[in-house]
Amino acid sequence: MIHDVALSGHVALVTGASRGIGLAIARRLGQMGARVSICSRNQASLEGAESALHAAGIEVLATPADVTREDEISALVRKTQQELGPIDILVNNAGIGIFGPFYEQTEADWDNILNTNLKSVFLMSRAVAPEMIRRKTGQIVNIGSLAGKNTFANGAIYCASKWGLLGLTGCMAEDLRGHGIRVSAICPGSVNTEFSPHAGKDASKMLQPDDVAHAVAALVTQAPGSFISEVQMRPTQKP
Repeated sequence: MIHDVALSGHVALVTGASRGIGLAIARRLGQMGARVSICSRNQASLEGAESALHAAGIEVLATPADVTREDEISALVRKTQQELGPIDILVNNAGIGIFGPFYEQTEADWDNILNTNLKSVFLMSRAVAPEMIRRKTGQIVNIGSLAGKNTFANGAIYCASKWGLLGLTGCMAEDLRGHGIRVSAICPGSVNTEFSPHAGKDASKMLQPDDVAHAVAALVTQAPGSFISEVQMRPTQKP
């Protein structure tokens, strides 16, 4: 059931939205009145997310897509524009993590993480930017991580992808701000999802997916004369 109309008439595309943070973001934007396009590589999970959003009264388009592939991105963006309308909000949320000592990881691990966490953001943003530039409006939100600000053992490739994401985000913001398009990054600490193991942590004290969704909602409803470049998120209590 729609709670407000702050984003009524807007179209939001959220990647990696079949579960966890992405699904929470899609739900929040839909509750704010947006028509929501979601994608994931996992079709079964995507169908479950679509059903849940429909049940909440949200207009949703679900498309299986691999956001590391330019051809599938083009098809996703085209389908979204045709069925829902021009894309006002892009949330680049899709991400993976493979953890362990860097010297035990493979070239395939590097390619999988960098392609999903970094290349996909470049490809997705490049695909939606021309129409946003033409319309002189739009918002791109990249879901980063505090791993893009801090290093830790067993996180070499993941950290590299998230540090790179913050550099990409900053440059995108400079390239697009003159066209009326805002680009921001959200950097949460550990979030209570199935994304990575959280052995020994109290899940109730961790960030929750809805916390990240709340930050996205704040960014996309910011007054038009300004934008927030980066949000760092931590739990009130250390888990």
